[in-house]
Amino acid sequence: MPTTTAAREAAAAADSRAEAARIFRLDNEHLAFRYTATLSDRAGTEPFERLSDPDRLRLWLAVNGIDPGRRPTRPQLADAIALREAVYRLGVAVAHALPVAARDRALVNEAAAATGAVPELADDGIRWRLASLDTVAAALGVIARDAIALLGGERPGRIATCDGPDCAGLYLDASRGSTRRWCSMSTCGNRNKKSRMRARA
Repeated sequence: MPTTTAAREAAAAADSRAEAARIFRLDNEHLAFRYTATLSDRAGTEPFERLSDPDRLRLWLAVNGIDPGRRPTRPQLADAIALREAVYRLGVAVAHALPVAARDRALVNEAAAATGAVPELADDGIRWRLASLDTVAAALGVIARDAIALLGGERPGRIATCDGPDCAGLYLDASRGSTRRWCSMSTCGNRNKKSRMRARA
């Protein structure tokens, strides 16, 4: 039977996951692309910023297995958003065979150089132990390294942007014949399906 401390920690973790699921879209299979979804409705008239404060950044990092163990500062939040946007612009460039901006590539490479992140097996998958003094930079480095692996290692044409109205989220198309259209079937794909059903009614 779990100790009182362990039970409290498990309950706190469940609460954090529930709060994160309410605030963020967590359905993308790939960490770096899931991170770019912290700005929603990119193709719409009013994109929605979900990383509105340092506490939300820490929450997102924590539920994705890279908790820095402390509240990020405002400048670190600005760095985190700059990294997110660089990853997104690089992803769009790769998806549409456009030139890659050198400054975006440099920003991602610099973030990836942060040291001190070590992967560990945990009960629910992979967790990252952040041994660096700057644990926030180390956490962002994990995201940057995932972006590099996705954007630099996949065959051309596998990175795509979502066809969902207002979305334009990034995803990796692993479908046969590269026919996938949505960043997530459970959100954008489902919305499109319901929209088609309403149109036929």
